[in-house]
Amino acid sequence: MTPFPRFVSSQSWTVWLAIVATVMMVLIQDRSSIAQEVRYNRDVLPILAENCFTCHGFDKTKREAGLRLDSEKGALATLESGSRAIIPGKTGQSALIQRIFTKDTDLLMPPKESGKQLTADQQETLRRWVKQGARYEAHWAFIPPKYQEPPKVTGVDHAIDRFIQTRLAQEKITPSPEANRSTLIRRLSLDLIGLPPSPLEVDAFVNDRRTDAYERVVDRLLASEHFGERWARWWLDLAHYGDSDGYLQDFLRPVAWRYRQWVVDAFNRDMPFDQFTIEQLAGDLFPNATVSQRTATGFLRNTLSNREGGAGLEEFRVRQVIDRTSTVSTIWLALTFACAECHDHKFDAISQREFYQFYDFFNNADEANFNAPLPGELKPWLKAKQVYDQKRAKRLAPISEALATLQADWEKQILHAEAHPGDDFSWDRKLELLGLQWGQNLGEGQLEGLNIIKTPLAQRTQDQQDRLIDYFLDNIPSVYNAKAKELKLSEVRAQIKTWKNELPKLTRAPGMMQSVIPRATHIHIRGNYRRHGDKVKADTPAALPRLNTHNSQPDRLALARWLVSPEHPLTARVTVNRLWQELFGRGIVATSENFGVRGDRPSHPELLDWLALKFQQRNWSTKELLRVIVTSQTYKQSSRARPELTTLDPDNELLARQSRLRLSAEMVRDSILKVSGLLSHTIGGPSVKPQQPDSVSKAGYSNEWKVSSGADRYRRGLYTFIQRTSPFAQFVTFDLPDTSSSCTRRERSNTPLQALNLLNDPVFLEAARSLTSHVIRESSSSNQSRLNRAYMLVLARPPQPAESKRLLKYLEQQKTLFNNEPSSLRELLLESTPQGDPVEYAAWIALSSVLLNLDETITRE
Repeated sequence: MTPFPRFVSSQSWTVWLAIVATVMMVLIQDRSSIAQEVRYNRDVLPILAENCFTCHGFDKTKREAGLRLDSEKGALATLESGSRAIIPGKTGQSALIQRIFTKDTDLLMPPKESGKQLTADQQETLRRWVKQGARYEAHWAFIPPKYQEPPKVTGVDHAIDRFIQTRLAQEKITPSPEANRSTLIRRLSLDLIGLPPSPLEVDAFVNDRRTDAYERVVDRLLASEHFGERWARWWLDLAHYGDSDGYLQDFLRPVAWRYRQWVVDAFNRDMPFDQFTIEQLAGDLFPNATVSQRTATGFLRNTLSNREGGAGLEEFRVRQVIDRTSTVSTIWLALTFACAECHDHKFDAISQREFYQFYDFFNNADEANFNAPLPGELKPWLKAKQVYDQKRAKRLAPISEALATLQADWEKQILHAEAHPGDDFSWDRKLELLGLQWGQNLGEGQLEGLNIIKTPLAQRTQDQQDRLIDYFLDNIPSVYNAKAKELKLSEVRAQIKTWKNELPKLTRAPGMMQSVIPRATHIHIRGNYRRHGDKVKADTPAALPRLNTHNSQPDRLALARWLVSPEHPLTARVTVNRLWQELFGRGIVATSENFGVRGDRPSHPELLDWLALKFQQRNWSTKELLRVIVTSQTYKQSSRARPELTTLDPDNELLARQSRLRLSAEMVRDSILKVSGLLSHTIGGPSVKPQQPDSVSKAGYSNEWKVSSGADRYRRGLYTFIQRTSPFAQFVTFDLPDTSSSCTRRERSNTPLQALNLLNDPVFLEAARSLTSHVIRESSSSNQSRLNRAYMLVLARPPQPAESKRLLKYLEQQKTLFNNEPSSLRELLLESTPQGDPVEYAAWIALSSVLLNLDETITRE
């Protein structure tokens, strides 16, 4: 190595220092320019979207001065006035910059009457952006996910942790330590199967010293048959599932549960999400579609149905199609398509024409229930049906020709009434009744009868023709009264109905079918279905990848495959973001319902893309993705609040800790039933009706809330009957979402009513009694031993000394109370049989009720 010279001339030193200083200045300037670079998506778009796009955005009908700022071409164009809003690099000549800085209130933008005002920082950001060249970028969500190697972090192996901790280090924040083992297993159990762990499961994990103990718990829970129940509830929020029609009369849908069960089974089987998507949107379009594939299309049957008198069939059919259009775009695209129903979207690149092109995919899908026998139903039904068909045919034979003539005329008049509304009011009413009464309270599609009529006689199935004859016999128009009397059709009807009622049960399921006669789709001018604009054909928005239909007519199957195609930028991102949201309380994109320009940007964009690509690469496996997330240290962190984070990261966006989350409405009830030993673990089957106050039960229009008996009273909340107009009151208290539209994230409130409900609702008092019985039966007679057992059952941990002291004191106070007030004792015990001393038993019930009311009990730590 050449030694550094001991002596250097002063002139040499001067030159050397000058060179170093110059290099340092260049480096500093370069770093400063990088730090100050303004990015369109990150810095500019939020400002323009919030303050400018209402008047200068995508919607040409609302565009002022011909200026469009949401596209580079529009922003750089010469306006009618001759000026240009943006001249890249020239802030002094750019009208945009002049107008946001002017002191003239008549010229200032945004105008005073808009109620919007740019901050000084926002003004400066726009000025710097124009000065730097005003470079536009495609909206981040429309750019396909790009793989980025997780950053290297010393001592950190998990990819998720490397992304998260790199960002935390940039903000000079340290992650939280890992939660203790009892907290971890309770968190995992609630997140993956929606139920708390048993004391046995907690003890086994806490004392398992194997290096893969945690992963073993994860795998056990993912394999649990209750996994499908927990995640089905998440999906049914998105699908806005309900057991009734909605609207005023809110008729029942007794077989809607078949779709719910399909969802449970799909999650338990870990059906790849691409297949999960395709079957729900187009399972009926597969060649030789199976019962399961057709049942999957029950997803599209979750729209509301109006069977009230005076309800126009076409009007409410259109509303259903609009709902399907909006629901699909919300779930798979996280875009607010509904905003383009009446006019071009004001912010996102979705035109009204594109809305109705998307609408066209569903405009030719009709509701159709079908036979979907449960195990053990088909064989006896087929045997009895054969006898029934023979008796029916024999009874109809003498009048078959005359009946066929009457029915043919009726069908002709019905079709005329549909094609020419207003020609004959009496037949308009008969058409209306066909829709209102067809399968009423059976969950049948309103247009099923009309669709059978539209099907040529030679192409109808025997089942379709029989059902149409049955309807005709039950609803013979008065115009045919004379002939009906001559043929004695009332006697025929009564005889056939008797035989039909004797048939064994054969369960049906709701699904979809392609329209018998294709409908043309037109733009609805200003959203009015009666005012037709241009005719359009099914297609996808131009801002997204093109739909490849191989020269065939686009249909729902083509749409479903497009949604899960490898080049699609949204579906995988949107889905992993919502799964992340379930585990952390907040998505990487906080607005999980809106990935458009008004939505939030991802807090960790590289991580979001990494997860989306991982999801697709691992065969769209939901279980595998969840396993990746829950095995990260980020997920395993303590949720304990840290004072410094209140200022640095109040919303926990950077994830320096786990989130404390109040349990969902169903989980609150399920958890309390589970720890008290009351929960029924039966999976599947029709919806049940748990006990609730009579005043609430009678709130529904005409549907009786007949309380289920036996173990069905204690089924999981997933199976509780959802009456749209009068949902289960206890769940509403804990923020059950409105089922009239898709819910992408539930609200979490904290109200006194919730505490009152936990203390006083009959099922929770019953749970307190049951918990007391278990505690007394499963522990020694010492109060401390019983308290320890109660804590392990309810909270999966032993009590702290201070908690024991306070609660044991409360126990003695309750004993004194019940000794002094026998009426309170009798009221609490009701018909339960005390184990030992009634006073002590009642005191433990009171203490159990306190434990079930703890914030910790209904919180996932």
